[in-house]
Amino acid sequence: MGQFQHIPVLLEECMEGLALRPNGIYVDGTVGGAGHSLKIAESLGPQGRLIALDKDPDAVITASGRLSAFPQAQVVQSDFSGLCEVLDTLGIALVDGILLDLGVSSYQLDTPERGFSYHQDAPLDMRMTKQGKSAQDIVNTYDFDSLCRIMREYGEEKFAPAIAKAILRAREKEPIQRTGTLVDLIREAIPAKARRTGGHPAKRVFQALRIEVNGELESLSQFLERAFDRLKPGGRIAVITFQSLEDRMVKQKFAALCKGCTCPPDFPVCVCGNKPKARLVFRKSVQAGPEELEHNSRSKSARLRAIEKLEEMA
Repeated sequence: MGQFQHIPVLLEECMEGLALRPNGIYVDGTVGGAGHSLKIAESLGPQGRLIALDKDPDAVITASGRLSAFPQAQVVQSDFSGLCEVLDTLGIALVDGILLDLGVSSYQLDTPERGFSYHQDAPLDMRMTKQGKSAQDIVNTYDFDSLCRIMREYGEEKFAPAIAKAILRAREKEPIQRTGTLVDLIREAIPAKARRTGGHPAKRVFQALRIEVNGELESLSQFLERAFDRLKPGGRIAVITFQSLEDRMVKQKFAALCKGCTCPPDFPVCVCGNKPKARLVFRKSVQAGPEELEHNSRSKSARLRAIEKLEEMA
């Protein structure tokens, strides 16, 4: 097993977003290499508590080792969508803050046999849990319409039909089993002009497959529906996204929690009585500054949003 890299993205901004209290209870829903969790744990006093989750068994092993010096920290193997079940099991009703970093870890990208990267030839896998349906299963069993759907919805790939046709033709001869084979198919299916612009030609398809394999948007949707109710008044949620689909979901959910009144705009007065449940911590999404971009190129697409739960009005 390789070592999970732990270059945390937007570290200081996340700590500002969470407004850490030494005796607070915090959840890192995507502990990875424990980069953010280490900073949280260092900020906690003896009465503080950190619950660190990850569904990748390699991350759980690595994070457990790195956080072993902090008795306040506990690592649990779980997807962040299972946050409520984990808290219930631990007897924790409400927490002071929750952090999600939705990026694929450097370890996952840089370990060829995990099959996440289009830069290295490896088995076509992409399973964060190392269990269940793999990317190989998807490209070899999904029909034309299903392949097009995930590439369009999850990768915003405009050449989805051409790529899907190429996949179907290739798998009739033999199963597509390696990342290198898929990269070559994508490259040949995309017009030459398009290949020269917009980054690596396989980037969008690999993103779409990874999201489908790991149910990433379903997990995020479940988290956004449930996590807010587990915050104490004054508690905060901070989420780092790396692509527009996730960012849109987080932005819309946070906006709805901060909005309150749902009356039509032409009503002269509010009749629904709905009050805002939260406030935005940052007026707009926070992005990496020049210094961080220079030291960590993977922070380029990162966006941080955070909200604070308002005190309930009598």
